[in-house]
Amino acid sequence: MINLEVPKKFEQLVDQAHQAAAEFFRPNSRKYDHAEHTYPKELDMLAALLDGLSASGGGAGASGVRADTSKEKGNRNGSNLSLLLGTIEMCWGDVGLLLTMPRQGLGNAAIASVANDEQLERYKGKWAAMAITEPDTGSDSGAIRTTAVKDGDYYVLNGEKIFVTSGERADCVVVWATLDRSLGKAAIKSFVVDRGTPGFELVRLEHKLGIRASDTAHFRLENVRVHKDNLLGSPEVSAEQGFAGVMQTFDNTRPLVAAMAVGVARAALEETRRILSEAGVEIDYDRPANTQSAAAATFLQLEADWEAAYLLSLEAAWMADNRKPNSLQASMAKAKAGRSGSDVTLRCVELAGSVGYSENSLLEKWARDSKILDIFEGTQQIQQLIVARRLLNKSSADLK
Repeated sequence: MINLEVPKKFEQLVDQAHQAAAEFFRPNSRKYDHAEHTYPKELDMLAALLDGLSASGGGAGASGVRADTSKEKGNRNGSNLSLLLGTIEMCWGDVGLLLTMPRQGLGNAAIASVANDEQLERYKGKWAAMAITEPDTGSDSGAIRTTAVKDGDYYVLNGEKIFVTSGERADCVVVWATLDRSLGKAAIKSFVVDRGTPGFELVRLEHKLGIRASDTAHFRLENVRVHKDNLLGSPEVSAEQGFAGVMQTFDNTRPLVAAMAVGVARAALEETRRILSEAGVEIDYDRPANTQSAAAATFLQLEADWEAAYLLSLEAAWMADNRKPNSLQASMAKAKAGRSGSDVTLRCVELAGSVGYSENSLLEKWARDSKILDIFEGTQQIQQLIVARRLLNKSSADLK
C-alpha cells in the first residue's frame, strides 16, 4: 500500500475530526438511523468546533472552497485538501450526521465559491442547502425548468425542487433556475432564497434507504420574489461563462463526496478486519493474495480498491489547492470512490456473514449509507460521461 503522510499542518485537524467522529458520530449513528427526520440536537455542540475549523481553512465543512488568488509559489496543501481529510474522518463516524451538520451544506460551498464580498458577509453564519434536481430533471442539470423572470429589482421564481439535502433545517436554499430556457445551459443561474420567503413551500420530506440522519426535502416555488442582490455570480447570460460558473462549485465539492465514500469504506474495512481477526483469518501483506484464504484475498482486493479511490480524491483536492483545472480529476475521484464505496461496504457485509447483516453491527448501515454517495452530486454514469468527454475532447453535444 502507498501510505502518504498527512501534512503536519493538518495533523491537529485530522485528530480533532476523528475525535468528534469517534465520540459523537459513531455512538449516535444507529440512534438517528432509527429516528429518521429527527434533528440530532447534539450536533449543536459540534457546530462551533466545525465553524472554527472551517474559518481557519480546515475542518470538514464547506467554507474553504473559495477560489484562491494568492501568488504563493510551489506546491500547496490548502483548504481543499484539509476539507477532504476532515470529511474522511467525520464520515468514518457517520456520513448522515456529517451531512446534517449546521452551516456545512452544499449551498454553503456554492456561496463560498462564487458569492461576492457583500453576499459572503450577509450569509456568514447561515446554513445553506442546495436545490438543483427537479421531478423532470435529474442528472442533466442543464435541462432545469425552474424559471427566474426579472421584475424590476427582483426575480420571480417558479418551479419544483426535489432531493434537497438539509432543506427543512437550513436557513436558506441556493436554487438553480433558468433566465431563458431557449438559451440552454448559459441561462442557468443560482439564487439564494431565504426560508420563509412567500411562495417557497416545503412539500414533504423523503424516507430513504440510508443517510437517514439527514433530511431530504421537496420544495415548490410559486411566484417567489428574490432580490437581485441574491443572485450568485454575474446576471449576464454568457454562452462561455454562464453554466461554467455554477458548475465550478462541483469541481471542489465532488472530491468531498468522494471523501465521504472513502471514509465510510474505511470504517467498513476496519470493522471487517476486526471480525476476520477474531474468526482466526490471517491477512498477510507479504504473501500473494492467491496463496491466502478466500476471505483474506477478498479483503486485500477491497483494500486496494479503497486505496485507489483515496489517492484519486487526494489528487483532485491537491489540484484545486494549486490552482490547476481539476474537472477531470474531480469526476474521476467521484466515479471511483462512489462505486468503490458501495462495492467495499457490500462485500464487507458478505465477508462478515450474519454478523454483517445484523443491526448489532454498523456494517449493514454503512452498506445502505454508501449507495447515495454513488448517486448524488452526479451519478456514476454521469461522471463516466464527463471523464470520457474530457479524455476524448468531445462536447456534450458530440458525446451524450
